[in-house]
Amino acid sequence: MDFNMKKLASDAGIFFTRAVQFTEEKFGQAEKTELDAHFENLLARADSTKNWTEKILRQTEVLLQPNPSARVEEFLYEKLDRKVPSRVTNGELLAQYMAEAASELGPTTPYGKTLIKVAEAEKHLGAAERDFIHTASINFLTPLRNFLEGDWKTISKERRLLQNRRLDLDACKARLKKAKAAEAKATTVPDFQETRPRNYILSASASALWNDEVDKAEQELRVAQTEFDRQAEVTRLLLEGISSTHVNHLRCLHEFVKSQTTYYAQCYRHMLDLQKQLGRFPGTFVGASEPASPPLSSTSPTTTAATMPVVPSVAGLAPPGEAALCLEEVAPPASGTRKARVLYDYEAADSSELALLADELITVYSLPGMDPDWLIGERGNKKGKVPVTYLELLS
Repeated sequence: MDFNMKKLASDAGIFFTRAVQFTEEKFGQAEKTELDAHFENLLARADSTKNWTEKILRQTEVLLQPNPSARVEEFLYEKLDRKVPSRVTNGELLAQYMAEAASELGPTTPYGKTLIKVAEAEKHLGAAERDFIHTASINFLTPLRNFLEGDWKTISKERRLLQNRRLDLDACKARLKKAKAAEAKATTVPDFQETRPRNYILSASASALWNDEVDKAEQELRVAQTEFDRQAEVTRLLLEGISSTHVNHLRCLHEFVKSQTTYYAQCYRHMLDLQKQLGRFPGTFVGASEPASPPLSSTSPTTTAATMPVVPSVAGLAPPGEAALCLEEVAPPASGTRKARVLYDYEAADSSELALLADELITVYSLPGMDPDWLIGERGNKKGKVPVTYLELLS
């Protein structure tokens, strides 16, 4: 083993000098080179970015995987560079239990049939959740983790190196200051009191020795200043790169919102389909004395946006005591028609409804007395009622 004692002694000396300088700064016995205000702001912004990125990353992991034991297991698999085993979602597990219960309690009974239908919906919800977790992990968590484990480690390393360069610079400044003070003292009060030849020669050359020490200290200071300036510039460039990090994280945040929107839209569609199936299912309990969902207040936009509407039954479209609306006799109003884009496929429950295909454009309008969750839709010579929740109104 190649053991370089000279290099080891040199490194130990540098470490000791930095430790002394750092300690004296803490006790206020040594001067400290201050960084400019812009540099300090860059450091503060970088620290804030790192801290909030860690918090957002941890909480997003909790959102995607609430089970702490499962998160620890996934963390260990990642550290060991092994593939994380596929895990059954809670929705898929519930679907499995419901299907097994229906099989044991009787799949031909109303309760068993309903269990089977709900199990299918829960299975779809579990699959949607799995896709959401996978997409969010790739598009959102991975970039945040790469910043913390890559860019931030590089920034931290360069900051530590800058701190060492600053300590070396301030130590050189202190050494030069002491050398100049000693040189001035030796020049002002030379020591010629000794009569022995050796001591006389040493006293006579003291001024020259301190002069050499000052020259050496000045040379070391110039080298330390150059290294400090170079390292400060490298660190500054890395800290200014935090702006690019913010842009990248903004793009990832948009991807996360998009995947989350898709996930909840899929869940909403599956539950609407399930409710339609249960409403048509023979023997299924459907409350007729109360509406399927509370009426939406037109004066409270916050409540309207937060409440997920439920498609009412077809029978609830006509006002009580009146005959069902005859669409063949309905003429579109002179004004008030709008274009709408269909968001999802919709299967008509009866002849009064209009079947829809995703992404097609239809003309819609409302009539006095109609349920606000429904509109009249027209496509060519076909006409029928369509649910508002399946549409995106354009104009």
